[in-house]
Amino acid sequence: MRFNLVLDLPDVPGQLLEVLEPMGRLGANIVAVIHQRDVKTERGTVPVQITIEGDKETLDMVMDALEAKDIQIMAVDGVLRKEQITTILVGDIVEEDVKETVTLLNQLEGVKVADLDLKMSDDPKNSATKMVMEADFGHKKKILKSIKEVGDQKGFLVINEV
Repeated sequence: MRFNLVLDLPDVPGQLLEVLEPMGRLGANIVAVIHQRDVKTERGTVPVQITIEGDKETLDMVMDALEAKDIQIMAVDGVLRKEQITTILVGDIVEEDVKETVTLLNQLEGVKVADLDLKMSDDPKNSATKMVMEADFGHKKKILKSIKEVGDQKGFLVINEV
């Protein structure tokens, strides 16, 4: 059996080794690795394509081990597992507490805030944050609605991607 994986790794030394370790330890054969550091996502992460093979039990253990290490598996055999959602919140976000807003968004089922950029203004009501979230595939419409509800609750203008 063979899996073609697309992983989303931070551009930090040792990350590829961190991914390959459980594969070798658990007995999966590494067939191919495509790791191009000069190709980055908007968050500065590196998509890495890895093909592994082994019996079903071994490959399932590898997948569990990667998830336990919080390694982002974006696709398996061309099927997306996570998708990125970008949203902008405008308002008194600094005074309303960025941490609380991130916590509320992370509490949404299947959502994790992966990146955040904050732009502060002399007028706190015009501060803005751009958030990139990773979400379980297929739930984007529901998640966008939930993000709008969080923004409404906190009094922010919410600009979601189309």
